[in-house]
Amino acid sequence: MTVVQGFGVDIGGSGIKGCLVDLEQGVLEGERLRVETPQPSTPEAVCAVVAGIVTSFGWTGRIGVTYPGVMKKGVAHTAANMDKGWIGTDVDAGMTALVPGTVETLNDADAAGLAEMRYGAGRDQRGVVLMLTFGTGIGSALFVDGHLVPNTEFGHIQVDGHDGEKKASAAAKDREELSYPQWAKRVDRYLDVLEKGLWPDLIIVGGGVSKKAHKWVPLLSTRTPVVPAQLQNDAGIVGAALTAAERIDH
Repeated sequence: MTVVQGFGVDIGGSGIKGCLVDLEQGVLEGERLRVETPQPSTPEAVCAVVAGIVTSFGWTGRIGVTYPGVMKKGVAHTAANMDKGWIGTDVDAGMTALVPGTVETLNDADAAGLAEMRYGAGRDQRGVVLMLTFGTGIGSALFVDGHLVPNTEFGHIQVDGHDGEKKASAAAKDREELSYPQWAKRVDRYLDVLEKGLWPDLIIVGGGVSKKAHKWVPLLSTRTPVVPAQLQNDAGIVGAALTAAERIDH
């Protein structure tokens, strides 16, 4: 049986990851390649890394690429955890010029959410589903009856006078050397503010810390059920490849 393949690249504030994806199962094929995000994380430097990752796999078809910020018609509009030179950059065009195939770009959390809704913790879930990715910042993806509301930026909602992600991201946990119970209290407070405004039916938590979900998710006191992402930190890559294959227009 022929496997339907895709290729996804997930750009983050600390690392850039890419891999072949089995689009029937929603899993990576082989080992992903991870490269540290260049500092400064200019568009030119990051695009060069993406091109290197794609070339190393010998992939020549269409690829999906995530970006940690608002993406509209291939153009980046924010750069909270990236070099400010990204703002106003046509990421689609910049990437396509450097790789053999064409490129479909989208917000990184939206990509992770699409993967979880198709293959993972959100599969067949109706109602309001919120996907949150905890990493350098906090990414968010909102779904209503399975349909994506693109480019939500709930990491930047105000929580006790601060951007939510400044206190509750995985980077904040590492930076301040917080224990899981200490950090869980911050996540709880962040989710409390979100719940008051959204009333979601399910919250899916992803990012690298989803691998240790047993250490902090049971400590949360949310009204909404909270479950770890089943694809864990591979969700962005899978969602990017899926989006490129289906040419979803955000």
